[in-house]
Amino acid sequence: MQEPVRETGSDVRRRLVLVRHAKAEPTAPSDHGRALATRGLADGERAGRWLREQGIDPDAALVSDALRAQQTFEQVAGGAGWDLAPELSAGLYDAGPDTAFDLIRQTDPDVATLVVIGHNPTMGYLAELVDDGDGDADATTAMLTRGFPTSALAVFTVPGDWSDLGPGTGRLEAFYAGDG
Repeated sequence: MQEPVRETGSDVRRRLVLVRHAKAEPTAPSDHGRALATRGLADGERAGRWLREQGIDPDAALVSDALRAQQTFEQVAGGAGWDLAPELSAGLYDAGPDTAFDLIRQTDPDVATLVVIGHNPTMGYLAELVDDGDGDADATTAMLTRGFPTSALAVFTVPGDWSDLGPGTGRLEAFYAGDG
């Protein structure tokens, strides 16, 4: 997988990586404070190694401020070898697809690759909405048959500015579901 190509004018292609947090403990004093389970720690790191193998090195990360999402980012970043501080978002914690689109549209125009780590059902639904249906056939089949389990991620190429992101504006390049 190659890095997004930055061209002059309005013909800019970006990469969007949508990630569902890794497997979390079933209970905690609050849902917001649920930590990753042992399996989730390992799954997050494996997802990061997969991203490294794909050559994905983001400029920015938008991460739900829930503990399990933050820990997922730490594990993914560690596995991928990224040195990147995430932007934590309280709004992404309970965002529906419309709010998630709005949050992503606010991304700095200089960002070529953005990783977003959030929760289901929003991350899975957002991946389905962004998909233009013309991407990698194997990735599309995998996403449709596997669903969007914990640690799943979908990689899209997105033309134009982040502010133009909407339904059907991304081409699915790859899908990773690990062990689900």
